Amino acid sequence: MYIDGNFVDSEGGETIDVINPADERVIATVPKGTREDAKTALEAAAEAQSKWEDLAPLRRAAYLQKIAVLIKRDREKLAKILTEEQGKPLYESRLEIDGSAANFEFYAEYARRIEGDVLPSDNTRQSIMILKLPIGVVASITPWNFPSATVARKLAPALIAGNTVVTKPSSNTPLSTVELAKLTEEAGIPKGVLNVVTGGGSEVGEELVTNKLTGLITMTGSTSAGKTIMEHASNHVAKLILELGGKAPLIVCEDADMEWALRCATWARFWNCGQTCICSERMYVDERVKEKFVSAFVRRARELRIGDPLDPRTDLGPMVSKQARETSKGFVAKAKEEGGRLLTGGSEPKTKGWFFEPTVVENLAQDSALVQEEIFGPVVPILGVGDFDEAIEFANDSKYGLASYVFTRDIKRALKAMYKIKFGECYINQVGPEQLQGAHTGFRESGLGAEGSRYGLECYTQLKTCYLDWNDRPSTPYLFPYGK
Repeated sequence: MYIDGNFVDSEGGETIDVINPADERVIATVPKGTREDAKTALEAAAEAQSKWEDLAPLRRAAYLQKIAVLIKRDREKLAKILTEEQGKPLYESRLEIDGSAANFEFYAEYARRIEGDVLPSDNTRQSIMILKLPIGVVASITPWNFPSATVARKLAPALIAGNTVVTKPSSNTPLSTVELAKLTEEAGIPKGVLNVVTGGGSEVGEELVTNKLTGLITMTGSTSAGKTIMEHASNHVAKLILELGGKAPLIVCEDADMEWALRCATWARFWNCGQTCICSERMYVDERVKEKFVSAFVRRARELRIGDPLDPRTDLGPMVSKQARETSKGFVAKAKEEGGRLLTGGSEPKTKGWFFEPTVVENLAQDSALVQEEIFGPVVPILGVGDFDEAIEFANDSKYGLASYVFTRDIKRALKAMYKIKFGECYINQVGPEQLQGAHTGFRESGLGAEGSRYGLECYTQLKTCYLDWNDRPSTPYLFPYGK
């Protein structure tokens, strides 16, 4: 772990095995952190915060820029580590590493752009100033599906705003975060500004979210985990940024560019083996083109090459864990019970590793489990709809509200989608991932706050309003009756 500028073992001496999901080999061990380790890290961050805040923002930006340079220098090494611990194809890992570097570059540019306001007062020769100040110590809890990009997306805005950070990566994929810590040390970031504690959520995670030193908790993960964090954070009213579950609808209208919609739908569902918060988890296709779309989509799913994620010919790597694969298998079994018709996939290849076939199901009702619950695997239901209004109605019929997709050539439908589909992101005739300048945010049970963009940066600051009287003799008119 990386605490107060030093790489250390766990206070308890235990370790966690990191397993390559493609061949089930143990590729590394990391310390199994304890509550005491988490406390030590929080104390180090609290001790370092004041001096970090006092640095000129341009000085903080210089550190972020140096980190970006180092990430680019080590791109191939970092991508290989990411693939080996998470399972995504190497070309996807390279894209993620590029995105990690871009986050540090993007937020370094905000050194001169953390803006407040100067407002006129109701009274003569008085001013009102609204400042944006750092919150203090940030606890960052990151997931296994994008273990490099998500930590960068949280760390960069937190640091440029003047906060210090303690981050806990997923126990499945801690190596990318540890490697990033090495680069921040090489970049010369002062000790205590970034701390990394590896370990389980029930001990390390709980300490981070319940400790009163934590001013802000930023977490990407499941909705159930987010609700638990909200309960714990309520004890000391910590601020929250939560990116939680998703159930992205993908709507294909009868006037869509069918070839393009098929290519996009394939990526939107099977990117990162379907283990992406904004992946298309259900598709609604106009009945007039449904048969044509489904047959072509199934053919594309069958053509995807499953295999070693380090092989450049591989399209689909393994799922992150055996448990994740079992969850997908369970969804397929449940869909069959509910009357679903399996069009392709549904099984695991007879090879070592936690692979699962691209799976397409039809003939399901809107209230079925596969249509309503987050799958987080390479399984997708396709439903027919009579018109665009019905597609919007079905899309909004979800407890989630993160991302959505629409394919149409009709500008009126596109505009209607922008206003009527109640999701934090709407991709029209294109797919993700989200871009740095866009606010990544969710409706309903998909989370709180935002990540990315200036709106995400603002979540890492707190407002302070200052009232200044600059009269020769300070005076406030409504106090005069009491001054006599």
